[in-house]
Amino acid sequence: MLRYLPFLLVLALWIYAFVDCLNTPEEDVRGMPKLAWVFVILLFGEVLVGPIAWLIAGRPRREPAGAQGAQGRWIAPDDNPEFLKSLNKDDPKPDPKTEQ
Repeated sequence: MLRYLPFLLVLALWIYAFVDCLNTPEEDVRGMPKLAWVFVILLFGEVLVGPIAWLIAGRPRREPAGAQGAQGRWIAPDDNPEFLKSLNKDDPKPDPKTEQ
């Protein structure tokens, strides 16, 4: 069974790169047109040149999670500067339970 493992890994990488290329929007593909990448992946998939080239040079780059804007994201209270500023106010809001 282990003698088939390298073949299965090559096949899995080949299929992953092919499906990833097909699902990537045309305007996000880098280097060459999308159709050219499909042919490169299919023709050079057995020797891993095509799929690895797609993953390194053709696939769109993902932005790091911290590079996205903070708007629309939930921020923990201890990381939220607005919340931390509200703790330092001299006059806290009166508690409705204590006033009667």
